[in-house]
Amino acid sequence: MDGVSKLESRLECPLTVSCAKMPEAYSIVPLSSPGAFRNFLVGVLGGLVRTLLPLLLLSALFAFAAEKSVYDYTLNSIDGQPAPFAAYKGKVLMVVNVASRCGYTPQYSALESVYEKYKDKGFVIVGVPANNFGAQEPGTDAEIKTFCTRKYNVQFPMLSKVSVKGSDTTPLYQYLTDTKSNPKTGGEIKWNFTKFLVDRQGSIVARFEPEVTPDSPQVVSAIEQALGK
Repeated sequence: MDGVSKLESRLECPLTVSCAKMPEAYSIVPLSSPGAFRNFLVGVLGGLVRTLLPLLLLSALFAFAAEKSVYDYTLNSIDGQPAPFAAYKGKVLMVVNVASRCGYTPQYSALESVYEKYKDKGFVIVGVPANNFGAQEPGTDAEIKTFCTRKYNVQFPMLSKVSVKGSDTTPLYQYLTDTKSNPKTGGEIKWNFTKFLVDRQGSIVARFEPEVTPDSPQVVSAIEQALGK
């Protein structure tokens, strides 16, 4: 037998792969048949993809949800320009829903005072006008800005008016009040001047109800603690 005949003889040797646990269609595959072996591999890989792909997608979705923070949201400034919260990364942030005709409106003075005291240390207050409670913020953005600057000399960032409660709640406040994402600080906004304190990593660390003034010992202590981290 010459060399070519010996090679052909070897290639035609009935080598097989027995796959006891594979589907019947793939239980015995002749390795001497490239087409059959290729189909076997395609079938196995296809099954793995169909099984694993949904699991990978679900894992990615859960990971995305777990990583949500205030930095993922963008609202408009009171002047109508995009105001991404990602701009506040690395700072301690207080988010307050405000109103111009509320019994708590004088808290603007304390908010500005606390802002001026700690802003050089990396502290920012963001005012979020909302008309959800007693229709106490009926004005336009321009009117709100004029009121805040003339009456209280507000210098901290102010946003365009949004809704913080109900079916039209802005996405930022959907996140802030979500009890699943934020079990300790979530829950529906009860009134104007509810305050959320966010640390330098974007995590919500405290919530203060409207009656708690911005310059109260408990709020100041929480701000200083967050600034110290």
